[in-house]
Amino acid sequence: MPDRPQTRATIAADLAALGLRPGDTVLAHASLSSFGWVCGGAVAVVQALLDVLGSEGTLVVPAQTMGNSEPRHWTSPPVPEEWWPVIRKSMPAFDPRITPSWGIGAIGEMVRQWPGAVRSNHPHASFAAVGGAAGELMAEHRLDSHLGEHSPLAALERAGARVLLLGVGFNSCTAFHLAEYRVPAPRTEFGGAVLTESGDREWITYTDVATNSDDFTDLGETFENTGAVTKAQVGQAVTRLFDLDKAVAHAVAWLPQHRKLP
Repeated sequence: MPDRPQTRATIAADLAALGLRPGDTVLAHASLSSFGWVCGGAVAVVQALLDVLGSEGTLVVPAQTMGNSEPRHWTSPPVPEEWWPVIRKSMPAFDPRITPSWGIGAIGEMVRQWPGAVRSNHPHASFAAVGGAAGELMAEHRLDSHLGEHSPLAALERAGARVLLLGVGFNSCTAFHLAEYRVPAPRTEFGGAVLTESGDREWITYTDVATNSDDFTDLGETFENTGAVTKAQVGQAVTRLFDLDKAVAHAVAWLPQHRKLP
């Protein structure tokens, strides 16, 4: 059993002790189960984050919808080839107002649904934000820039954002993907269902960088060894806090030395 129940107040106190500040813009990745027992669950965690950030801060989370994608690339699980045309014809179009996120956890999904949340308009790699800078940060998300220069990720870098890994490892660090757009990288074809300007549904295809997080744990370990990462517990969650721009710069230098690039 945990030593104590985690509450909105205890989580906020731990976040402040870690170094999260009022007015920060923060990209958060979080695992609810890592906190221990939380009174109020994901709602309490989001409230705690917003309490610390204050009215001038902004909370951002990935709100990805990876299920809205080319079915021939699906591996978890794969689907029969004869299903592919049906999926392309029938997949509901991405709608930033109602399409749920996929695989980013209860806390991220709670932020997406939070009153006043703003979501970027990308059928596969959207982000959601709550706070004063939400609209500005989510404004541009070009189709062929999932996590690149024309995405909220680059806007976060320009805004001096920080990254918060709450109970998750560097394999979940989306910031490292921005570095993949700044080194030679393979490209691949993507597909997804979108809403047209007239409100109709359409399946589209396009190309973008083929991102890969398989070596992010090793990359993150070397980044942490530079001293740029503050590490502590929030509740029972091992948590890391660092500047997004420093993480990207480290990855840009690390990737050509440790990954076979095109």
